[in-house]
Amino acid sequence: MEQEIIRIKLRSYDHRLLDQSVKQIIDVVKRTGGAVRGPIPLPTRRRRWVVLRSPHKFDQSREHFEIREHKRIIDIVRVTPQTVESLMNLTLPAGVDVELKMEEG
Repeated sequence: MEQEIIRIKLRSYDHRLLDQSVKQIIDVVKRTGGAVRGPIPLPTRRRRWVVLRSPHKFDQSREHFEIREHKRIIDIVRVTPQTVESLMNLTLPAGVDVELKMEEG
């Protein structure tokens, strides 16, 4: 019989919020009798923009902007009904995007 694995992907622009959310999820899973693999840090996606300060004059005057998107993956290997219920009731900070996926492992 194959076990079910819950894969949780977390994304955020603030790495501190992301680490705090990961810690919360791991605490809930361990408290309810589940087993966790991770967190696995994925490469940070950096998006950069260059904007001219003046539209008509001074071509050399530019501003640089950057946004970093941090990502983590957590696999819950041993899933119990209490774990699933606790994860559904968990409230995470507003800046964290969560994606859940059930897989056969």
